[in-house]
Amino acid sequence: MMLSRECDRRSGIVLRQGKAWFHISSAGHEALAAICEVLGPDDLVFPHYRDRALMLARGMGAEAQARDLMAKGLSHSAGRNMSSHFSHRAGNVFSLASPTGSQCLPAVGAAWASVLREENRVVVCSIGDASTRQGEFFEAVAFAVERSLPVVFLVSDNRYGISTPTDGLSPQRLGLLPPAITHEVDGSDPDRLHDVAARVLPRVRRGAGPAILWCSLDRLDSHTSSDDQRVYRDAAELAALRDPVESFGRRLTEEGLITADWTEATRVRLADEVEEVFDRVAEEPTGDPKAVLDHLFATDRTERVPGTDRDDSTGGTAGPTRPCGGTMVEAVNRALRTGLETHPELVLFGEDIEDPKGGVFGFTKGLGELAGPRMSNSPLAEATIVGAAVGLASVGMRPVVELQFVDFVGPAWNQLSAQLTTLRWRTASAWRCPAVIYAPWGGYLPGGGIWHSQSNESLFTHLPGLRVVVPSTPEDTEAVFLESFDCPDPTLILLPKHLMRRPNEPQSLPAPVHGARILRSGADVTVATWGNGTELATAAADVLATEGVGVDVLDLRWLTPLDRDAVAASLRRTGRLVVVQEDNRTSSFGASLLADLVAADDEFYELLAAPKLVSRADVHIPFHPDLESAVLPAADDVVAAIRSVLP
Repeated sequence: MMLSRECDRRSGIVLRQGKAWFHISSAGHEALAAICEVLGPDDLVFPHYRDRALMLARGMGAEAQARDLMAKGLSHSAGRNMSSHFSHRAGNVFSLASPTGSQCLPAVGAAWASVLREENRVVVCSIGDASTRQGEFFEAVAFAVERSLPVVFLVSDNRYGISTPTDGLSPQRLGLLPPAITHEVDGSDPDRLHDVAARVLPRVRRGAGPAILWCSLDRLDSHTSSDDQRVYRDAAELAALRDPVESFGRRLTEEGLITADWTEATRVRLADEVEEVFDRVAEEPTGDPKAVLDHLFATDRTERVPGTDRDDSTGGTAGPTRPCGGTMVEAVNRALRTGLETHPELVLFGEDIEDPKGGVFGFTKGLGELAGPRMSNSPLAEATIVGAAVGLASVGMRPVVELQFVDFVGPAWNQLSAQLTTLRWRTASAWRCPAVIYAPWGGYLPGGGIWHSQSNESLFTHLPGLRVVVPSTPEDTEAVFLESFDCPDPTLILLPKHLMRRPNEPQSLPAPVHGARILRSGADVTVATWGNGTELATAAADVLATEGVGVDVLDLRWLTPLDRDAVAASLRRTGRLVVVQEDNRTSSFGASLLADLVAADDEFYELLAAPKLVSRADVHIPFHPDLESAVLPAADDVVAAIRSVLP
């Protein structure tokens, strides 16, 4: 506790010296470290930004905390994450992200992994009381109660959310938390916290379900270095704040366990040691700017899962072993069956995926007996689906989760953008998230309307660290699923609803798993497309072939990573380019592709005509089939665009 306080004091000095940019004080929260005395080394901690003392107790020493503060190259994030956003892989401390409460769902996902593996592991999810009003906190509690997960929610109730008093806002004071699992604790007294934790954690570990430790304490300093609490807290309130270091030290002195001289000597010693550490760290180099793009994706597909003896290439199942044909739905089902058979860590999770329903599209139908407890229905909560997948994947499981429609991804956006896609990069690959998400996508299926016809791929390709693929054949579908089960990075598979149930004859040879696929060959114009656009482009190419026009049709398949070389090479051969998409025009992936190619000299100077984008106007998909057809691109639109670039 004294070391934590000294690190906070020295951090303020370093900040004023201009050697750091931001600081969050843990003063007043130090007693929470006592919970570590009842945790084992294999237990996991999902931290809060005021958990400095708790981090010290888990092995993240003063040197690591100094590097964190000053964002040094040797810090846990290589200088990429904000200070006080703790992570310590060796101590099983998960990396903290800024969106408050976003650690809760990954925490219960990790706890679920412990149950699936029959491990004797507890997960501690630390969070501030203001953040417990986040919906993801309630989703996490509900999921933990539903499945009796071994997770402890450690709530720091300092009665403030920055400047807003939480006395009338917190779910505990509003009576919204289950009394049977909620334990109120004096969080400023390490002995009391230890006693409650020592009583509660063994029950959680034995499978009795989750617990909430609601810890009352005081925030002694301003919210952050960018705040001044004297603006909104009067002098009398500030004077009455409880200091756990002083009160605990005073009690130990009164009990004869320490002396005033020992306390003063220890304070001086720690001040000297911390000053030396912080001064030394201040001279260390920052991260290499040339390496800032590193760790977005894995460089080695067989990299080891930290803390385990497993690697990320357990089944060797990438790519179908034979041309498969049939429908894309059948291909998904085959791939999932193969994955369950070859990857013991694979877990299927999603709405209505259990038998006899097998998902609203039947992707998982008939897999229940093979999967057993590794396949289960999720609640109607997309954030829970993706957040639990983050936790499962981060501890070495292989979550493969289904979103019923990509249109409903909104509630999961926080987990996608804050956790799943940033985890590897913000921890320099110490933590990673090889989750697989698949979802029906796109229009051209009458009666879908606004919320069942979206082709919103540009939302996902905008997130660094996420692989995005849109297969359009059964062979490609099975191949990308099998490949994703072996991949160390998160993958989003978007399945065109219009094409999913269309029977296909087996291809003579399987196409390569990665890169673009050539659907038609021609020398006059290049057409690049994906998903439902492949049907429009090939139909247009067939019409123009009767007129002697040769069209090079490329199915991009992978949007991230993009096979740009294939498109550029075709454009340089033909000198003309048309991009076909069903998404609306503004800020779309197709518009981005055109901009990228036009901006490159090697391609720009080969152009014989201005490139064209065939796209939906900036309008939503209407419900009536006639109105849907009116706004979506058609094969005739592609023909017209191709003719417009011809001489």
